[in-house]
Amino acid sequence: MKKHLVAHLITTAMLVTLLSWSAAAQQQSINRKWWKEAVVYQIYPRSFMDSNGDGIGDLQGIISKLDYIKSLGVNVVWLNPIYSSPNDDNGYDVSDYRNIMKDFGTMADFDELLKGLHQRGIKLVMDLVVNHSSDEHEWFKQSRSSRTSPYRDYYHWWNAERGKPTPRYSLFDVNHDAWRYDSLTNAYYLHYFSRKQPDLNWENPKLREEVYNMMKFWADKGIDGFRLDAFQFAAKDTTWPKFPDGYEKNFSKYYAIGPHLHDYLREMNKEVLSKYNVMSVAEGAGNSMKDAHNLVDADRHELNMAYAFDGVDIAKPEGYSLLHFKQVFSKWDSAFAQKGWLSIFLANHDQARMVSRFGNDGPDFRSASSKMLTTFIMTMRGTPYYYNGDELGMTNAGFDKIEDYRDVATLNEYKHQQNIGGDMKAYMKRIAFECRDNGRTPFQWNSSENAGFTAGTPCIGVNRNYKTINEAAQDKDPNSILNYFRKMVELRRQNLVLVYGKYTLLDKTNPDVYAYTRQLNGKKLLVLLNFKSTSASVKISYDLEKAKVLICNYPQDSKDGTLKPYEAVVYEL
Repeated sequence: MKKHLVAHLITTAMLVTLLSWSAAAQQQSINRKWWKEAVVYQIYPRSFMDSNGDGIGDLQGIISKLDYIKSLGVNVVWLNPIYSSPNDDNGYDVSDYRNIMKDFGTMADFDELLKGLHQRGIKLVMDLVVNHSSDEHEWFKQSRSSRTSPYRDYYHWWNAERGKPTPRYSLFDVNHDAWRYDSLTNAYYLHYFSRKQPDLNWENPKLREEVYNMMKFWADKGIDGFRLDAFQFAAKDTTWPKFPDGYEKNFSKYYAIGPHLHDYLREMNKEVLSKYNVMSVAEGAGNSMKDAHNLVDADRHELNMAYAFDGVDIAKPEGYSLLHFKQVFSKWDSAFAQKGWLSIFLANHDQARMVSRFGNDGPDFRSASSKMLTTFIMTMRGTPYYYNGDELGMTNAGFDKIEDYRDVATLNEYKHQQNIGGDMKAYMKRIAFECRDNGRTPFQWNSSENAGFTAGTPCIGVNRNYKTINEAAQDKDPNSILNYFRKMVELRRQNLVLVYGKYTLLDKTNPDVYAYTRQLNGKKLLVLLNFKSTSASVKISYDLEKAKVLICNYPQDSKDGTLKPYEAVVYEL
């Protein structure tokens, strides 16, 4: 009897050991990282919450809403720039990388914010804006003061006696000319963005050392990551070759991933990123899958994840093809199935509102389509990025006058169109759909004046629909877009299959429905998304009667393969 008992105990012990080894192997095979399992919530501080009545959102305003952020279930906040800045481009023109813009508060406020986030189990990622600085940065003041200044080579200069420099396209300049003449030293400086955003010269090792020291300053404070703004443009071919006519229509092909960019990133990784437990993400992913992989494959020791714009650029005023949408996201997933990591997003501070671009912001379908888009973002492989206000289904602003807008790129392009005799009516229609100010209107907290954002005059107009679309109303409603978002975040947290699982596209040629499975370690989930305002059928081989509904944006899911308008449902098979 004893022998049998001992044998049984030994067998059981071996089985437990094997199971634990198996579990460990499975954990190892998916290479778990906190930043892969994160849900990133992007906060645009200028329009999130104003604490002092000056009409500008600030750090104390964010601090006052930390419990709300926690309630969303997100575990990373990406904060748009809060550094000292003259604010030509909403803080993306930095004049002092180690100080806080007065509009937003003080360094003590920042320290309080970081502590408050960490106390709630939320990490903080900051923008790193080092393709360019402000022209009011001390580096640039010194650089333009003299051709012999030790700071001269912190920027790109072309001495005027050489004639005019080789043309370069500027995204924000009124004339789209990226070379700006400066009479002080009789030379031109380069600015890919606005005239007040001169490009930094990354060929200069002293400049790179300054940037790395600045990054260490913030990492030592305890921040949890960096998002590298426009960094794919940081490396330039300083022989300044002539580009072919019309290159500006696809300027990224000529601007992105320039000479030595990967050298700079490997150096940055060695000097800073590898020394801290931080996540790193590049804005943009180059011009090819090879470019994207070279940025983020772990064995290259550069960055953690790519942030590709192919998906977000699909939406157009005239609409978009779901077949194209599926093709783009499936292509990126396939390319990163084995190595590297992606960001998944449909909106950010540089885009108009998600539901207005990819869903349907009309009263009949705003709720359903917003929930459907949330389901998509939260069920794809990659780290989801979610822009503040989209969890309420906030819509485009409805601005109808150029005076309503604040965005430097939009205002300068308006002047440019006037100068060339452009179709101003068509331009106004286009920016009403796509201008990034649509995503920068004040967060709609409640139905009180100015949506509860400020007691003063808001820095940009509040969307007129704030009395019906606001956080206070949705928080109380169990069927609201906000509470659906919370459920989706929790569903993703509870199911690692939604983070790491294999993605398989189904019913590929269906023009209305996006269907796919996620599969990991024997667990399989089915996601069905109707992207249309009418009912739509889907061809799949699964018996939905036997499937378990994990979430649906309607009270009852459609079991017969015909989805209701903008229906979204996730099944466990």
